[in-house]
Formats: sequence, C-alpha cells, structure tokens
Amino acid sequence: MIKSKLPLILALALALPRLCVAAESLTITVANPLALDRKHETLELSASALAPLGVKDLERIHVRNAAGQEVLCQAVESAPNDYHVRDAVIFQADFAPGETQTFTVSAGPKHQFALADFKAYGRFVRERFDDFAWENDRIAHRMYGRALETWKGEPLTSSAVDVWSKRVPRLVIDEWYLVDNYHTDLGTGCDDYSAGMTRGCGGSGLWAADKLWVSRNFTDSRTLANGPIRVMFDLIYEPFDVNGVSVAEVKRISLDAGQNLDHFQSFFQPYSRPEKPAALTAAAGLRKMAGEQKEFNAARGTLTVWMPMEKNLGMLGCALIADPKLLVKPAEDKLNNLLLLKTDDSNAAAYWAGFTWDRAGQITTQDNWKKYVDEFAQGLQSPIKVSVSAK
Repeated sequence: MIKSKLPLILALALALPRLCVAAESLTITVANPLALDRKHETLELSASALAPLGVKDLERIHVRNAAGQEVLCQAVESAPNDYHVRDAVIFQADFAPGETQTFTVSAGPKHQFALADFKAYGRFVRERFDDFAWENDRIAHRMYGRALETWKGEPLTSSAVDVWSKRVPRLVIDEWYLVDNYHTDLGTGCDDYSAGMTRGCGGSGLWAADKLWVSRNFTDSRTLANGPIRVMFDLIYEPFDVNGVSVAEVKRISLDAGQNLDHFQSFFQPYSRPEKPAALTAAAGLRKMAGEQKEFNAARGTLTVWMPMEKNLGMLGCALIADPKLLVKPAEDKLNNLLLLKTDDSNAAAYWAGFTWDRAGQITTQDNWKKYVDEFAQGLQSPIKVSVSAK
C-alpha cells in the first residue's frame, strides 16, 4: 500500500513561513576575560551576525542595554567597497573586572544623530595645504598632503603623524583651522609638537640595510567611517625607494571615542624586487625629544615615552603597541625611537600609537600613562568575548 505524501507536504508548507520569518531581536552576551576595568570598549557586530534580523541597511540597527536604555551605535564600512556599504555595527561599553553584560539588538528607524553624539571626526583639509586631520574626545592629529611639499611659506615633505594636544572633550579641529591660531592655547589646547621629518607619534616606514626608509606626503585620501564613535580613513602614498625596491603604501587609520591610541595598518605594495626578494620589515616610530624617559616591554609589545612639551607646556606621553608575536626588535635612528615589525604574506603591518598630555587632565603622570598603555595592550591580547543568539 502506497501512503499519500500530501500530509507531509502540507506540514512542510505550513512550516516554511515560520522558518523564513526574521528574528524580532538578538541577544548579545559580552564577557570581559580580564581582572581589569575596561573603559570605552568598542564592540563590533558583523553583518553576518546581524543577518537573522533580516535588515540590509545596518543604519537601522538599534542596541539597548540590560536596563532597556538605548546605546549609541554606528554602522561602519570595515573595508573599502564600491558602494560604501556598511558591513558592521559598533557600540561601546564599560566593563568591571571579569564582568559579563547582555544587550538586545533590534531593527528600527534609521538613526538621526545629534551633534552632541559625535565623539570622533576627521576630514581632508584642502585649505591648509592638503592636511588630513582627525580627533576624538581625548586627542587629535593631522598628517600632511601633497600641497604642503611645494608651499612657498613653509614647505615640508614628511609622512609624520602630528600631535594636536586638545584639553576639552568636544570636537575642535574645525574651530582651530577656522581661527588659524592653533599654536596658542586659548583654553582648548594647541599644536605645540614639531613632527617635522621625524615619524612624529606613530608614523611608519620600512627598515632595510639598517636604515629607515619613508614615503613622501600622501597624495589621496578616502574616508571609511566618520563618527559618532569611530573615524577611519585611508591615506594613499606614491611608491618610494626602499633600498632599491619601489614600494607604494596605503595607510589605514582608525580612532574610537574614549581612547588615547589610534590603530594603524600599512598595506605595502612592492613594484620591483631583487632576484631573491626578502620579506619587508615595517617600522613604527616616535619622535625623539630631549629629556625623554623611555621604556620597552617585549612581553606586551609596548614602547612608552614620557617627555617635556616644547615651550614648557607640560608633559607629553607617547606610545607604540605591537603584537608581540610580530615584533622583531626595538631600534632607533637619529630622529626616532622605533619598533620593527614583521609584515604578513600580503605585505601588511599593524600597530597602535597615541599620546596623552598632562594638561588635558586625563592621564597626568608617567606611571599612569605606563599603566594605561600596559592595560590597553593586555586588552588587545585578551579581547572582549561576544556571542549572539536569536529570539
């Protein structure tokens, strides 16, 4: 006797709508594995993790904490693409030692941010001879574009990272450029750091034949994220000589709210090689300054410096952090303290760099700066654990 398949087909048909319905919300469980307080931790949810919500436009994603309060979040473009498609959502939280928190993620109206929401921002500054300037609520920087190389007033060829020592949490770079008096502290901070042809605070290069080789000024830029939580952008550099090898570079820089350290990624492209090519060795640097106190920690991959500001304007702390597994060794030349880093199979290198100014009132002593950098490095080695489940 042949049994009819109709009941089974009918049952499957009735089940299909339930299988295709998007999740109403997602539960995000987040755990701090370290016995350390962790402030302003940035948590990232990929588009694939958010897929059960059935939302293509990630600017419609909303995050709430366990108390039901909305948490500021930002849809970001994690890598360049042709359509500027946001492929991840980030938000921030503070964690006590060993703490676990839960958040709820759901779809809603597209975000409309207020000016007060923005804690990170950057832009190309054509009117100042092609600067690219960026900041968060703690620090600010700029780097130099092509037009500065031929400016008759004060030409400079350099791929250094300049320090802008702000002392207020609000965004100031547009204001400083507008007033055009940012070498004087009028209460919000100032530019009192001469990066010149050094690496400044986190500039990169390549190391070959016991020498540092560096690019000229950037020739193009593209912005990937621009607040309210993260600013991220690429700077493009024309090929430069590295001991007889022509190498181009794309430098990707990101800075999140509440942090004193930027994330730097350098993507190198060799265009000519010797018969037996050697792996590229990257270098990240901090400008040398008179009176500096320097400390290197191989286990953490950190180089910290504490030094007097120019014009007796207090003390400046600078730092580099690299993955200890990719660290070759510390080095130096006439102008810079350096960390030498291995590049991966695609000739890319990554590290963190940043600073603090004691007069900003955030981190005011050398010991506290070393503690901040050490704990930041520990956090990189033991990242926050995130799991996602659907309701």
